[in-house]
Amino acid sequence: MSNAKPEIRMYTTAVCPYCNMAKTFLKSQGYEIGSEIRVDQDPAARERMVEITKRTSVPQIFIGDRHVGGYDDMMALHRAGELMPLLNGESQ
Repeated sequence: MSNAKPEIRMYTTAVCPYCNMAKTFLKSQGYEIGSEIRVDQDPAARERMVEITKRTSVPQIFIGDRHVGGYDDMMALHRAGELMPLLNGESQ
């Protein structure tokens, strides 16, 4: 089994405090956002985000192919001990 770190993809807006908190948290843990999609600048990207996630709020965070959800969802995974293995490619 390969432990390649999956890409982190995040749908964001410029003025979203939870987007900034999510990015700051991930960076503090040593992870970089591989792809940031600004839905405030791209209405088609917002439509794709809603179609994929069934949510209209940002951030919407993906680790590899897995939709983690928003900031609170990511932090709940972290508290449960499930986020770091996911970020390190150790679980799917």
